[in-house]
Amino acid sequence: MKPIIALTKGRLEKQFLNFLESLHYDIQPLKEKGRKLQIETEDFYAVFAKGVDVATYVEHGIADIGIVGEDILLEFEPDVYDLLPLPFGKCRLAVAGEPKAKNKFAKQRIATKFPNITTKYFRERGKSVDIVKLEGSVELAPLLGLADNIVDIVETGNTLKENGLVIKEEMLAISARCIANRNSLKLKKAILAPLIDSFRMEEAAI
Repeated sequence: MKPIIALTKGRLEKQFLNFLESLHYDIQPLKEKGRKLQIETEDFYAVFAKGVDVATYVEHGIADIGIVGEDILLEFEPDVYDLLPLPFGKCRLAVAGEPKAKNKFAKQRIATKFPNITTKYFRERGKSVDIVKLEGSVELAPLLGLADNIVDIVETGNTLKENGLVIKEEMLAISARCIANRNSLKLKKAILAPLIDSFRMEEAAI
């Protein structure tokens, strides 16, 4: 029996593969997967999905552990065990907008993919905002007059800069996280422990 790992497709996937390679795992099958969404390696089975789906697969026990952005955990609050931070996927969640823009609306309107995080953040600071939920390219919202500002993940800041936006407030730093199914941690401890321990040792070393 091997552990089943759910991996977030895209940027985190590539960073995690580099991380595994640094731990001397054989990742060649993962590099050669093409469009396959399930891959078996010498040490584990891997499935590839969008971030929020990774959390869902882990929550329901389809996958034993998952690699996911911390933003997914904060926004959707899945019922999983948050094991540890990983030394990659580091970025910031920030409020951004046009440099000299004034509020266009009676109450500040924020466009974001993260309505729950955003609402909680402003509520804790005694502010009430109107939320416009978008799924992509939130940078367009202030430029086209849909919102005063945006809340989004910022890694390099290049996308903001190229669209004439600036960071107005940094909310929190986030990173990739290793999460686990609660039952798997108990029932499959023997097969999961070596993998998780290797992550912990590398994270501690960094």
